[in-house]
Amino acid sequence: MTALVRSLSEFAADTGRPDLAQRLAHTHARLLDPDVRVIVVGEFKQGKSKLINALVNAPACPVDDDIATSVPTSVGYADEASAWIIVRDEGAGQDGSARFERRPVAIDELSDYVSERGNPGNERRIVSAEVLLPREILKGGLRLVDSPGVGGLDSSNAVATLSALSSAHAVLLVSDASQEYTEPEVQFLKHAMRISPNVAAVLAKTDLYPDWRQIETIDRGHLLDAGDIPIFSVSSDLRLLAAELQDRALNDESGFPALVAHLRREVLGRAELIHERGAVHDLISVAEQLTVSLRSELNAIRNPQDTPRMIAELEEAKARADEFRGRSARWQVTLTDGIADLIADMEHDLRDRLRKVQREAEVSIDAGDPGPIWDQITEWLDQRVAAAVSETFVWTDERSRWLSEEVAQLFSDGESSLPAIYVGDTQGVLDPVEHLGGLDAGRLRAGEKIYIGVRGSYGGVLMVGLATGLIGLSLVNPLSLLAGVLVGRRAYREDMTGRLSRRQHEAKLLVRRYIDEVIFQVGKQLKDRLRLVQRSARDHFGSMAEELHRSLSEALTASKQAAGMYTAERDARMSQLQAQLERLETLQKGMPALEPLRAEAVRR
Repeated sequence: MTALVRSLSEFAADTGRPDLAQRLAHTHARLLDPDVRVIVVGEFKQGKSKLINALVNAPACPVDDDIATSVPTSVGYADEASAWIIVRDEGAGQDGSARFERRPVAIDELSDYVSERGNPGNERRIVSAEVLLPREILKGGLRLVDSPGVGGLDSSNAVATLSALSSAHAVLLVSDASQEYTEPEVQFLKHAMRISPNVAAVLAKTDLYPDWRQIETIDRGHLLDAGDIPIFSVSSDLRLLAAELQDRALNDESGFPALVAHLRREVLGRAELIHERGAVHDLISVAEQLTVSLRSELNAIRNPQDTPRMIAELEEAKARADEFRGRSARWQVTLTDGIADLIADMEHDLRDRLRKVQREAEVSIDAGDPGPIWDQITEWLDQRVAAAVSETFVWTDERSRWLSEEVAQLFSDGESSLPAIYVGDTQGVLDPVEHLGGLDAGRLRAGEKIYIGVRGSYGGVLMVGLATGLIGLSLVNPLSLLAGVLVGRRAYREDMTGRLSRRQHEAKLLVRRYIDEVIFQVGKQLKDRLRLVQRSARDHFGSMAEELHRSLSEALTASKQAAGMYTAERDARMSQLQAQLERLETLQKGMPALEPLRAEAVRR
């Protein structure tokens, strides 16, 4: 396939079509490096890094009881082992975009850059790390990505974890065998299934927990509720030991053969099918456009009497192609209207979800004193907001994919490959949102309580003391003291009630301000991503329309020029065209047929 793509690319360049040659150059690059990405996700200390090390049989990712991964690390293939880090520069480019630098590092020093111990809080501003190894399992283009632990899949960090899923060919959710799946893990799996086409679960550390089979049975029940998700129970330590001892039985006991077979068959196999179909489509499309141009010119030379009719047909086809690339084309109208509708629906969905969170928070605040439990309310609110934002991003990602497919269907009956656009990317979406403000806990010291009581009791003592003075009693007497106690107690209660009302009102204001900030920031991010969908789809399909328009324009120009050729020039040009068409037909015979996919394959 690569040789065929290279040959047709050279032929396109020889016939004066560098645009088609460039298109095939991209196809050739995709075939040589398919870059099949598998994202390994999960909470902290679940065995993600050691799982990747066991898969490639090498210490690619740092592993230690006290080390947690802080930077995404990808492991891919190369003839020689090496490691790199991608660092974000402090400054920005001339266009305002961030600049990145790729720096080599020693593999044994990688932990100083990608772990919390060597790089706490990613203070070195490292975007990602890359390890390249000469391993057979990676040779087909497989790239394993070790993602940082999310610290609870219902936390705000889980929003960032979703950022990589749209661009992944597959997702592996790793959880150890110490306990069954939690509700946040099951919810994360459901989100992952809606974003990524291939999701699998891995039950790790089976060698440490004798009852792992019982946990596996329980987890399988959870997975049935989430969808059709396979689960693989593995032991990374047994796999590494089996590789060291060259023990096939121990390797089978580790559970890794089933996982490796899944990666090769369900991940690499499907990606290979997609890349091959994309390459075949590009080959057929380019060959057809070259054929139109060459045959039109050849027919004009062979049959000059039919030239007027052929020119008229080409003029009509060129006019249709010109209309097809214009803004009034049906696919352009569908794209523009679809994006406008999607932005409106997205804003409504986001506001509706966050308003429900706001109402729940206000009910909780009205139910008691928010001051003493403000930290718990803040944590709960962060989790609910993160869950709402994640759900909106997943929903928007689904709708944007559907819209792209609709545009592709209108453009060329669904045969066009779609551009790589990832609306589900939530990296840094909540970064500019200010944290929820602090709230007074409402605890009073003993002196403050006494002061409030004394201040309230003073009026009671004075009022009753003056009244009882009419009957000859002193200002301070048992009756006035009793009245002071009762009035002071009431004043204390009224003061505490007023303080509680003020704290509840302040807490509601803080929640509303936080929700408004999230709506503003997330709405802006989602609009930007949907505009990216529009620009990417417009540029992708627009470039294909330009190619078609150029092919017809050149065919029309060549036909007109052929009518005015002299006999000698005509014979020489005819021989050249016949030779080029024969060469093109030879290349077309080597192209495999683009067979329609079965319904199951389309769904996958």
